[in-house]
Amino acid sequence: MYTLTTNQQSYKTSIEKTEGSKISGNINDLPFNVDIVKVREDVYSILKDGKSYKVEFVKHLPEDKKLVVKVNNTSYTLDIKDKYDELLHSLGLDNLTAKKVNDIKAPMPGMVLNILVAEGQEVKKGDALIVLEAMKMENILKSPTDGIIKKIAITKGVAVEKNQLLIQF
Repeated sequence: MYTLTTNQQSYKTSIEKTEGSKISGNINDLPFNVDIVKVREDVYSILKDGKSYKVEFVKHLPEDKKLVVKVNNTSYTLDIKDKYDELLHSLGLDNLTAKKVNDIKAPMPGMVLNILVAEGQEVKKGDALIVLEAMKMENILKSPTDGIIKKIAITKGVAVEKNQLLIQF
């Protein structure tokens, strides 16, 4: 059982049977049957109740459990929850991983070769922040989250110790 949420509307879904290109199951306790054919990579043709739908998988964000799809050229963002997500929610344990990162600390001792951002700069998750040399290797430290650089606590050419504060968000 999965819960799909889009446009603030939730759907409880389950797939009961797949046989070749035919899929059957339930959406909000109502049965459905569809024929699905792969047209090309990430594009499918779905036939339901005599109507044809072109479905394109645009983006998959597994860490956020989201899927962006286009159905007949209209985009939808789907939030996907399975039975384990529902269990964690019922136990009040679903927000344990939602921790705001305020500091970037040195993961190892090393030398700051380059600082790639400035104070006040907006960064996205995965953006390169600092080049740190450790054990004759250059390591690029990336942003773990979206945010704005509040303070840069080091300068280029300075040696840092493990767990030393480098950047504050």
